Amino acid sequence: MGYFEGKTVIVTGGGKATLKDGSAGSIGYGIDVAFAKEGANLVITGRNPAKLDAAKEELERIYGIRVLPVVADVAAGQDNEAVVQHVVDEAIRVFGRIDALVNNAQASASGVTLADHTMDQFNLAIYSGLYAAFLYMQKCYPHLKETKGSVVNFASGAGLFGNYGQCAYAAAKEGIRGLTRVAATVWGPDGINVNIVAPLAWTAALEGFKDAYPEAYEANVHMPPMGHYGDVEQEIGRVVVQLCGPDFKYMTGETLALEGGLGQRPSYRRSRLTSAGP
Repeated sequence: MGYFEGKTVIVTGGGKATLKDGSAGSIGYGIDVAFAKEGANLVITGRNPAKLDAAKEELERIYGIRVLPVVADVAAGQDNEAVVQHVVDEAIRVFGRIDALVNNAQASASGVTLADHTMDQFNLAIYSGLYAAFLYMQKCYPHLKETKGSVVNFASGAGLFGNYGQCAYAAAKEGIRGLTRVAATVWGPDGINVNIVAPLAWTAALEGFKDAYPEAYEANVHMPPMGHYGDVEQEIGRVVVQLCGPDFKYMTGETLALEGGLGQRPSYRRSRLTSAGP
C-alpha cells in the first residue's frame, strides 16, 4: 500500500469497460486501479450499474480496498445539483472524507460537424463534461478544503487542436480548462491543487469511435511518436495518482498532455484535417 491508504478518491466515469480482446478499456478504470494499488478507497460513478458493479467486484477482490459505486449522470432536464450532492453525501457517509476528485466522465456525439450539431448533442457534451466538473468541484470543495486535497480534470486534443467533428466535445473540454485555472487561483490558499490531463489511450470508447465515425477517426486519431497508445493504468492512471500526491502539490492550474508526443505535432494534425475535407 502507499500514500493513499485510508484516503478517499471520487472517480467519475469509473466503471469497468473492456476492449474487444477482453483487456481493460476505460481510462476511468485505469485510474481506479492505479489508486487502488496505493490503498485508496474509491467512490466511482457512472450511468451503467453493471460496469460499476464489475469494477467494485474486481477492485475489492484483487486490492482489498473498499469501493462505493453510485449510479449518477449529469444530464439536461434533471436536478443535477441533487444528483452530485447525493454522490458527495454518500462518500462522506461511508468513508467520512474526500481526499481527491477526478472528473473523468464525459459523453459526446463525436464525428458530427458543427453545422449539423443539434442542441441535444451539444447539451450532451456540456452537461456530462463541463457542468459535471463544475458541480462535483463545488460540492466537494468543503471536504477537499478539510483534507487539503486535489482535483484532476480532463481536457482533450479535441479542444487543444480543434479536431474535426468534435465541436461540442472541444467546447466542453476547453470550458473545463478555464474552470480549472480559476479554481487553481482561488483554492490555492486552501491547500487544494487543481490540474488537467489531456490523455490519449486506446479505450473501448475510442474503439467504438473508430467503428461509428471512421471519417472523424481517420482525421483525428494518429499514432503518437512514442509508437503506441497510452496504457490506461500505467501511463494515464499513474500520472493522475501522482498529481494528487505530495510530490506534485506545488503544481496547480496546469494542463499536462499525455499523448505520447502527439501534442507536439499540430502541423501534422492540420494536414490530416485538411485532407479530410470540411
